[in-house]
Amino acid sequence: GRCGAPDRPAWHRLPARRSVSPSVERPVEAVAISGRRESVTRARKVVVKIGSSSVTRPEGGVDEENIAALAAALATRQGGGTSCVLVSSGAIATGMRPLGLSRRPRDLATQQATASVGQGLLVEAYSRAFARHELHVGQVLLTSDDVIRRGHYLNAERTLNRLLELGVVPVVNENDTVVTEEVRFGDNDRLAALVAHLVRADLLVLLSDVDALYTAPPNRPGSRRLSDVHGEADLAGIDVGGIGKAGIGTGGMVTKIEAARIATSAGIPVVLAAAPAAAEALAGEPIGTLFHPTGKRVAARLLWLAHASAPRGRLTLDAGAVVAVVERRLSLLPAGVTAVDGDFAAGDPVDLVDAAGVTVARGLVNYDASELPVLLGRSTHELAASLGAAYEREVMHRDDLVVLAPRRARR
Repeated sequence: GRCGAPDRPAWHRLPARRSVSPSVERPVEAVAISGRRESVTRARKVVVKIGSSSVTRPEGGVDEENIAALAAALATRQGGGTSCVLVSSGAIATGMRPLGLSRRPRDLATQQATASVGQGLLVEAYSRAFARHELHVGQVLLTSDDVIRRGHYLNAERTLNRLLELGVVPVVNENDTVVTEEVRFGDNDRLAALVAHLVRADLLVLLSDVDALYTAPPNRPGSRRLSDVHGEADLAGIDVGGIGKAGIGTGGMVTKIEAARIATSAGIPVVLAAAPAAAEALAGEPIGTLFHPTGKRVAARLLWLAHASAPRGRLTLDAGAVVAVVERRLSLLPAGVTAVDGDFAAGDPVDLVDAAGVTVARGLVNYDASELPVLLGRSTHELAASLGAAYEREVMHRDDLVVLAPRRARR
């Protein structure tokens, strides 16, 4: 009751699966002397992602007990001096029951309307749950278009960091009420990985309805749990078909692996664990799967551009321009463009492809598609002399450009 000790939330009554195959050993360097993962315990800024199936009930509506357990786990970690960001799915799933919907709507307009109803109810539930720990939450709704454009990106970065400075737990979700197919992230696993870069997090925790990454569906004979993933070699031959695809959400194990790739490629470790084991995962217990960093931290905005943007068109480059962009990391000039495809405006994300049609880079273009044909193959000085100084600029500046192809061997 309210006057006595609170009931233990549902998650604490549900033990997480922790069986580890004897053939899968945990590397010594991944775990501190205490038996806990050092990369988890030392993190001072953590992003946690939770899926729809873990915060809503199968029949619809918010699962108050599970949300209470999640809030308790994050509050414990925050009480120890760690800043926490929560990326939560569930707006559409939460809105289904009030609207009398028995299944997830398929058309975009109904999805947007359902999310509009559900998002408020979801944040209200989080507000109540965190208030029990004397913590406030702040709602942050994002679309990919909000963060690939520099001004909007900086605003999102400032807002999230200021919330963390104030001790508020940001609750982040994709803005399903206005998002369109052209500007959506597609899944909140990827959004969480990108938010981790945006706030310069030290750790990303993906909470799922599956307790770890397995070599095959867990119920399949011979399937083994992977306690650690150090790189692509550890993922070779893994069959993730049918793992973690709850009917009420949109993600699955494939999206979680991709999110882990995005985060670890820029230096952020990732823990994949079952939602009921949130407290143990955040405490560094050796449960679930730990994806170790494979690269170094990069400019977050370029990572957003590479992974969160949908190209509105493409520009074909000649061989010299490909070398300039990919090898020398220079800006793209009109002289190196041979063809224009798509209907885009200045500031839109556009792919750069070589003569074979292979995408080598993506960036924000400085011209409308209709302006470019007359500029192709001409130098900026020539364009300035014939068309005016306004045309003495790059097609794409190197600061607004990310290389997607591996560097080619220098000759």
